[in-house]
Amino acid sequence: MKVWIDQDLCTGDGLCEEIAPDVFTLLDDGLAYVREGDKVFSDPGGAEGLANFPDAQLDAVIESAEECPGECIYIEA
Repeated sequence: MKVWIDQDLCTGDGLCEEIAPDVFTLLDDGLAYVREGDKVFSDPGGAEGLANFPDAQLDAVIESAEECPGECIYIEA
């Protein structure tokens, strides 16, 4: 599975990072980005910053997307 964040919609609340810290991170610009291990997809972000995540994280990633106030987390198969 893959996930990305639309930074144009991100409100910077950090709920995604709280729920799934292995998949999401907030950077100094106050916006959330996806991560794959040690690599943070911030350049570019958005749809081109598509990160793979382990199946074991699926529930946490779904919960992050559902709880996100900006509705900016997109999950793809």
